[in-house]
Amino acid sequence: MSALPSAPRRLPLLTMFRLGLFQAGLGAMSVLVLGLLNRVMQAELSIPLDVAAGVIAMHQFVAPARVWFGQLSDGRPLAGHHRTGYVWAGAIIFATLSFVAVQGIWQLAEAVGAAGGWAWTPAIQRWTMVLALIFAGYGLALSASSTPFTALLVDISDEDNRSQLVGIVWSMLMVGIIVGAITTSVLLRNLDTAAGLDTLKTSLNRLFLQVPLAVVGLTLLATWGIERRYSRYGQRALTAGREDQITLGRALRILTISPQTGLFFCFLLAMTLGLFMQEAVLENYGADVFAMPIAQTTLLNAFFGLGTLIGLSTAGFLVVPRLGKSRATRLGCLLVATCLMLLIAAGLAPDPHPRALQGLVGLFGFTSGLTTTGAISLMLDLTLAETAGTFIGAWGLAQALARAVATGLGGILYQQVGSRLFTQTALAYGTVFALEAAMMGLAVFLLGQVNVRAFQTDTQAALTTFLASDLD
Repeated sequence: MSALPSAPRRLPLLTMFRLGLFQAGLGAMSVLVLGLLNRVMQAELSIPLDVAAGVIAMHQFVAPARVWFGQLSDGRPLAGHHRTGYVWAGAIIFATLSFVAVQGIWQLAEAVGAAGGWAWTPAIQRWTMVLALIFAGYGLALSASSTPFTALLVDISDEDNRSQLVGIVWSMLMVGIIVGAITTSVLLRNLDTAAGLDTLKTSLNRLFLQVPLAVVGLTLLATWGIERRYSRYGQRALTAGREDQITLGRALRILTISPQTGLFFCFLLAMTLGLFMQEAVLENYGADVFAMPIAQTTLLNAFFGLGTLIGLSTAGFLVVPRLGKSRATRLGCLLVATCLMLLIAAGLAPDPHPRALQGLVGLFGFTSGLTTTGAISLMLDLTLAETAGTFIGAWGLAQALARAVATGLGGILYQQVGSRLFTQTALAYGTVFALEAAMMGLAVFLLGQVNVRAFQTDTQAALTTFLASDLD
């Protein structure tokens, strides 16, 4: 009889930061895809903002695939690894597709130029559809990589150090956004879009070769050897038998089985819309209202990321322990709404100054970090230990879908409502910020209806009934 394998080693603190390099890479990619490409399509290539935001949002609308990729990584190892093989393959594919997406954008821009402006010609329709499919593929690859990575975090951690691991990795995501924004700004600082489309093509093609290649390198550095040395998956596989049965329908069923979970789900939806609807328009707001060049609008992501980092740490160590989870979250929502109204006011100033926008974006990041920390802490209270994977997985799915709606809705609201109601550009963009503020007000109201004790009582009884009927 062979000797029993030794227990996996405990995860060192330095290795936690090393794992965070993967999330840092995802943060840098989000700057390129959600920020830079969106701005270039609208401001430099005259593609309507609702179309640009809509095709980019396709990468979020494929989020239900996260459940499927999680199931694959549970039961079917790839390249000899349950998690790491999927992380590597997904990273290589989404890095490749990000470059392919840029080439599709150039084709769409040429079709727009040939039509003499935006019109639904057959060529424009064709390339819009192709771009939507490319971004959907990008989202699938992202899900194939990020979902097994999150599962890997569970596999290699224990209850007493899991929150520490998640906190470090989440912070590294913000670091990636900051570094990605600064790097992109430096690489594009000498770009003069008036020089023509060829100059823009050369600069962005180079950027979308260098940064995605670096992200693949960070992915390998972050995860190489981790699963083999630290994974406890083999020890826990028998106790995790129910997790691979999670489906989209089941996740939504569990989320809404109790009135409290339904209320909290609605709160998360409103909060997510209030935080992320501006993603599709913020850089364009800087370009159209504050006359900021590409390098400066890209740098807005750094101000947001830095503010978020400070907000996360301040909330975690100072605000939440003193005010409590619900009150801290409510305060964060109200401060976010205030920042959004200040963003409108800054654009309506007689001479809108870029520094004012930069400062407000940093403040918006700070209040977003405060809100996010409070909401996540409260979410953990509203998660049963028996079904933690289901609740956390469903939250990730709900967040991705809500962010997809937010990204698309922001562009549509500006293009189809704001620009038609108002001749002043700042007010047209202001419709997006105003609706976000209203969503935050709704989030505060819904949060006031959430009762943690009622949740724990109702959901435990409902979950018992659900599991019993499922076994029949």
